[in-house]
Parts: sequence; C-alpha cells; structure tokens
Amino acid sequence: MARLSSRKHSNQSNKSNNGSGQVRIIAGQWRGRKLKVLNSQGLRPTTDRVKETVFNWLSPYLHNSHCLDLFAGSGSLGFEALSRFASFTTFVEKDPQAAKQLKANLQVLDLGSEQAKLINQDALQWLKQTPSEAYDIVFIDPPFRCDLLAPSCTMLNDNGWLKADALVYLEFENEANEPELPANWHCIKEKQAGQVSYRLYQLT
Repeated sequence: MARLSSRKHSNQSNKSNNGSGQVRIIAGQWRGRKLKVLNSQGLRPTTDRVKETVFNWLSPYLHNSHCLDLFAGSGSLGFEALSRFASFTTFVEKDPQAAKQLKANLQVLDLGSEQAKLINQDALQWLKQTPSEAYDIVFIDPPFRCDLLAPSCTMLNDNGWLKADALVYLEFENEANEPELPANWHCIKEKQAGQVSYRLYQLT
C-alpha cells in the first residue's frame, strides 16, 4: 500500500498538541468523542459531512449488524458504526503504526473481542482466506490511485464475505474510472463531495 489509508483529512480532523490528529464520532453512544489518529500524509479520515450522510443512509440497517472496515486507516467509519450500536466491527489495516493507533482507540472505548477485532494485514491478502463469518455492512475506502477498489469488491463477493442482502459503502476519487463491480450489486444511494464520490450498494 503506497499510503496508509484513503481516509480523507477533514476540516473536523484537528491537530492536537502532540502532533497527532483527531476524528470525531458524530452520533450514538459516544457522540462527540474525539479519537486520536496519525498525522500522516496518507491518512485521510472521511469528513463529518460525508460521514453524516452515509450513516443516515445506513441507519435502518446498523443495529446489531456485523461490519467490516476494510483499509480502515483511522477507523472513523467502523467506530461510528459501533457507536450507533452495530454489534461487531472488524478493522483491517496494513500499516503497523495506523494499526497501533486503532488498537489504542479500541482500548479507549473499552471495546473487547466480543465487539471488535483488529487485523494488521494487507486487505487483499486477508480477503483470500476462507471467511470465518459473513458481514452485513462493509466500508471500502482504499488508498486513492492504487487500483484496489475493484479487486477488493470482487474478492468480497466471490469468496463468501458478504451476507445475501449485504450493504457495501464505496468511497473513491472522482477522477477514477467507473469501478467494475459484481453484477448483483445495485447502487441505492450516491453523492459527490468535492473531489470524492461515495455510494451505497446492496446485494440483490
């Protein structure tokens, strides 16, 4: 992975005195809580504006759902899902330092193994294995300009990672070619914000 994550730096991600950044949980049981993230060029948390829209889309489906935050980076989307009472989230992040910060934030929120799991591994390599479970909701926001979106979606679909009516959130740069996605994925919501496109798909 050329960069840590595709999570975009937002106006809401503030620098703290120790040089780390922050993301804010915008709703749910940890509403207003700020979590530290790496202040790195490649780590770009999804903006509050986009996140609020996405979780409005997902609100009917989140309660008790099992979520996957692929290319987790700051974990902003996965933590937001847990705050809104998803029952479990798996975070997958390749970069060791980003994974270390994710682990620290799991401890800050007192999230045990029954609520969250952290995988410090390359996402595509991890997706090659036989799944131990299938997910209800998946967040995919890979590093921009690395051609990771289409293979991630194909492997999720073909290797059994998704439940029959799963929802998949995609975030990618506007300049990218239209992603080639599995034929059984139906786009139910889509918007743009600045240079970013974001969509919600449902399996049919």
